[in-house]
Amino acid sequence: MAINRAKKEELVALYKEQIENSSAMVLTDSRGATVAQVDSLRARLRTTGTSYMVTKNTLLGIALQQAGRELDLDGVLDGPIAVAFIGEDIGKGVKSLNDWIRENGGEVVKVKSAILQNEVLDGVRAAQLSELPTREEMLGKLLGTILAPAGKLVRVINEPGASLARVIKAHAEPQEEAA
Repeated sequence: MAINRAKKEELVALYKEQIENSSAMVLTDSRGATVAQVDSLRARLRTTGTSYMVTKNTLLGIALQQAGRELDLDGVLDGPIAVAFIGEDIGKGVKSLNDWIRENGGEVVKVKSAILQNEVLDGVRAAQLSELPTREEMLGKLLGTILAPAGKLVRVINEPGASLARVIKAHAEPQEEAA
């Protein structure tokens, strides 16, 4: 189906906006998916700040160039492609996509590749993005790392007083028994 120039420019602008607001993009082949399945996938991904849309390959390539992403896309933009534009939490977005694929038999939608910053990842490496910790997990680890020295300091400061209390208690217990 041919589309006019204005519609093409509108699509390029939409793709460019999605690219600029994405921390990563996962390119999929969704040829076997029904409309209901794609809607189900979109709803699942929306909860993670990810949008999913079928794209026109040439227009996506133009949008990538306009967004300043000079990439080697040979073989990447072949055939029908749907792109998951991952929000700020890459781990959560890709994990949600992979979970949906697994729950739906693994054959309906297939991960072809991914674009992370200015690097194109093959399908295997793209699937490994789901192993990245989520934003909440990273913040928890960071907080634990920050608080660990303070906790040790508190224990060191409290230890002399606690030791003194144990000595006094140990000395007082025999005297109480004798009385």
